[in-house]
Amino acid sequence: MSLTSLVLRLAAPVPHPESFSRYLFVGPHPDDIEIGAGATVAKLSSMGKEICFLICTDGRFGTAHAPQGTGEDGLAQLRREEALRSAKHLGVNDVRFLDLRDGNGYTMESLLRGIAKTVADFQPDIIFGPDPFVASESHQDHLNTGCAVRQIACFAPYSGIMAAYDAPPCPVKALAYYMTAKPNRYVATHGFFSRQTEAISCHASQYPEDSEDFRSLITYLKLRRTDFGLRSLHRGAEGFRVLGALHMHCIPEVH
Repeated sequence: MSLTSLVLRLAAPVPHPESFSRYLFVGPHPDDIEIGAGATVAKLSSMGKEICFLICTDGRFGTAHAPQGTGEDGLAQLRREEALRSAKHLGVNDVRFLDLRDGNGYTMESLLRGIAKTVADFQPDIIFGPDPFVASESHQDHLNTGCAVRQIACFAPYSGIMAAYDAPPCPVKALAYYMTAKPNRYVATHGFFSRQTEAISCHASQYPEDSEDFRSLITYLKLRRTDFGLRSLHRGAEGFRVLGALHMHCIPEVH
């Protein structure tokens, strides 16, 4: 670690994800929030935090396990219903949908505008989105959503910029990436993993409980929570790359 990084840690520490009151979780598709941060959401809900889910695309092309003959429109509706049930398992009742077309079938302008308006309406302290800088990430909806979230999180406090999206400003205090390979903050989630798996199982069109995909995903999440727990001296944890308002630009050394 460089001297600059060490001094930065002391002078401008990265905020802890549990230190806020209002949380906006942005997912590219139904199920992404649950996979990337489901146990954390369950914990925050149990703490009485205000939580909103924003799901950007309709997931109409997630057909690996969809019921035969569902069709694109039918699958989009099914995935909306699954998302609402899943969120309830995590204690979240405020679930919003942009209904953009799955598979990059939208403009970045429409994505940015939808996120900006939700931020302006809900007024979160911290926004969670998928990390767009993961080297292996290949799904354009994930990349688009992560980039849009970071742009709006940075610009949200500025009324002149938010006016371009027909939205008032919001003093966002932090940005957190889930599904990240470079976490710098951990949330202890022992006791909440079962609620995460129950929430994921609600997305039966994607992960039927008797499928190899479901078993592989849950095994991965178990290993990941154990790894992050060891790193943070907890029995189990989820990891996030968190940036405070000061860290979002001009400070490349943040860890």
